[in-house]
Amino acid sequence: MDQDNTSEDETVGPSEDPSEDEMPRLPPGLSEAEAAEVLWNVRAQRRQASPDLPETVTRLTASDGSLLYLVGTAHFSDSSKQDVAMTIRAVQPDVVVVELCQYRVSMLKMDEVTLLKEAKDINLEKVQQAIKQNGLMSGLMQILLLKVSAHITEQLGMAPGGEFREAFKEAGRVPFCKFHLGDRPIPVTFKRAIAALSMWQKARLAWGLCFLSDPISKEDVEKCKQKDLLEQTMLEMIGEFPALHQTIVAERDIYLTHTLRQAARCVEAPPNAQKVPAVVVGVVGMGHVPGIEKNWEKELNIQEIMSVAPPSRLNRVMVTVMKGAVIGVVGYACYRAGGSLGRALLTLPSVKSLLETIKPPPPA
Repeated sequence: MDQDNTSEDETVGPSEDPSEDEMPRLPPGLSEAEAAEVLWNVRAQRRQASPDLPETVTRLTASDGSLLYLVGTAHFSDSSKQDVAMTIRAVQPDVVVVELCQYRVSMLKMDEVTLLKEAKDINLEKVQQAIKQNGLMSGLMQILLLKVSAHITEQLGMAPGGEFREAFKEAGRVPFCKFHLGDRPIPVTFKRAIAALSMWQKARLAWGLCFLSDPISKEDVEKCKQKDLLEQTMLEMIGEFPALHQTIVAERDIYLTHTLRQAARCVEAPPNAQKVPAVVVGVVGMGHVPGIEKNWEKELNIQEIMSVAPPSRLNRVMVTVMKGAVIGVVGYACYRAGGSLGRALLTLPSVKSLLETIKPPPPA
């Protein structure tokens, strides 16, 4: 997704100076080049040279002088939304990059009520879609993680990703600002995560996610913005599932660093297309900030973390067993329901789709 703004876009809430919230009114009769130069100069005037930013913001410099303002957030936090809005308004970036991929982009334009309903409603259709998109094991793991998200949503009464929606809205109010999705595609992350775990580790992880019930407060969420607490949590997870930390956190640190560096390149300034250092705002979970800082000046191998190994023989056996179990359940339901009702059950789209979904892959 690439949003390029040269005109007024949707606004959210006033800043301290209401005049700063609106695009300037351009005088009639300007050529496209003249209008672009006016908007460029307006943005330059609004951009603060030494902004006073929240403590959750880390500043990094690229080799060409481009600046990255990295906003570390908690994904269920109102104050994180405020941090994002304050940073974008202060630095008037050329590019905003968020920790989302194309498979999660729908949350940017959905309202809070719809997102709350979606997060709490985990149904058969979502299970089918997850399995089709990611494969059996990865799809089921995605559903379990959705359950975790739903648990937090129910505890807090708040939909996830508010800081990303805030970034999207604020980017739309900055002239020439582009909006980039910076995260690795989620199917790749899930498949690599599942492949890295042993069968016993998969069972332990699934058990823990299934029976998650600890209460969570908004104060707990805000603590996630403290680097020391978050690093301690990561250390605990590394001890139990080191392979999971590698695929879900460390590899995505590398991918996010790559996309942020791609964005932090010189841009062309009107009217003569002179190359000038870019200003970029990155919006990522606080847990990724240390890794991005560590990788910022390193040579990175992106292809290595994008490959997905083919399913193993054990995986194919598990799929076959699962298919047999589902067919057994459907068959028993048909027997109990009687002939005509049983045949009607087999014609249901959800049942047919599920059977097709778990069809075992052809042998390699």
